[in-house]
Amino acid sequence: ADLADVGHSLATGRSAFDHRAVVLADDAEDARRLLTALADGEPSASVVEGTAGHGRTAFLFAGQGAQRLGMGRELYGAYPVFAEALDAVLDGLAGSVREVLFGADADVLDRTEFAQPALFAVEVALFRLLESWGVRPDFLAGHSIGEIAAAHVAGVLSLADACTLVEARGRLMQALPSGGVMVSVRAAEADVTPLLVDGVAIAAVNGPESVVLSGEEDAVLALAEKFEKAKRLKVSHAFHSPLMDPMLDEFRAVVEGLEFAEPRIPVVSTVTGALTGEFSSPEYWVNHVRAAVRFGDAVTALAAAGVTTFAELGPDGVASALAEENLGGHPAVLVPLLRRDRDERTAVLTALARLHVAGVPAGWAGFFTGARRVDLPTYPFEHQRFWPEKAESPVAGAET
Repeated sequence: ADLADVGHSLATGRSAFDHRAVVLADDAEDARRLLTALADGEPSASVVEGTAGHGRTAFLFAGQGAQRLGMGRELYGAYPVFAEALDAVLDGLAGSVREVLFGADADVLDRTEFAQPALFAVEVALFRLLESWGVRPDFLAGHSIGEIAAAHVAGVLSLADACTLVEARGRLMQALPSGGVMVSVRAAEADVTPLLVDGVAIAAVNGPESVVLSGEEDAVLALAEKFEKAKRLKVSHAFHSPLMDPMLDEFRAVVEGLEFAEPRIPVVSTVTGALTGEFSSPEYWVNHVRAAVRFGDAVTALAAAGVTTFAELGPDGVASALAEENLGGHPAVLVPLLRRDRDERTAVLTALARLHVAGVPAGWAGFFTGARRVDLPTYPFEHQRFWPEKAESPVAGAET
């Protein structure tokens, strides 16, 4: 039988028990080898095992800095749903984002005017791919530009308006004078706040001991020296700092011309770090440029809401690593859809397998498009008798 038919029949024609395994095979011989490894308990990167939980699911959308040249190219060639969604976003964006995304110059992609729209496009396409496979979240959250992708798929913004917002945001940020810096420090927010001076702001609170400083170069670097661990980030501008102020009026004019709606999927605000947010207010998105990204608080809020599975929609596992710092002893599964060092088709299939074994529902008919049900062996019950044997007759003449 065709492997796709076998997979479709197993996924749709068998009960989904809590103890689960998925085999990622290329052909019948590969399937036999991996099934043998599964039966023998031998570890393999192509065999995913787990026990289904019963918690809720959140999608995390990555922020700027996670971008990489060619992200989404392999998925574009493998999955028409992804390709159609990516085309729809790229066609709605001004400029040459497509050429830069699939081009050869990583430095150009790192420019804010291209990095933000490119990330938005890939993340929306990843959501549509998961959606076509019947994988749906209970909550959404995004890191900076990632929150705009979350807002769009949640229904806050139409695709046309979301593209307008993203394009204006990246263009106006890129047009600001250079000279600011961002530095991540290993420290708690409470330890950093009393030391802030003019020209320096907290750009992000990513975790209990993870804060990003942003602002004027000399002032930020001087403050960063007070901490044992500090790392200067490779960015073009000092985002989420007072150096963003000159763009806010023009950005506000753009945003006030857009239409907003309440989210159909709950979105955690990384401005407030809570499950409530003024997403339908234009001023919220203006403040979103300037305010600190409270990603750590957002993850904590999701955990408190019962989320036990976090799927990262982005080109790598950056948001997953940040989320893990905030979970402490909270039992959770973190699943990046893509990884920088792995081919994209294998990465996304492995991610889907991990979500399934963790208990996240999927619509397998949407995944096995065109496959048909075939007859397969039934459950392999143990062939061991437990029928009581007939007792022997008492020995003749013996006392009873």
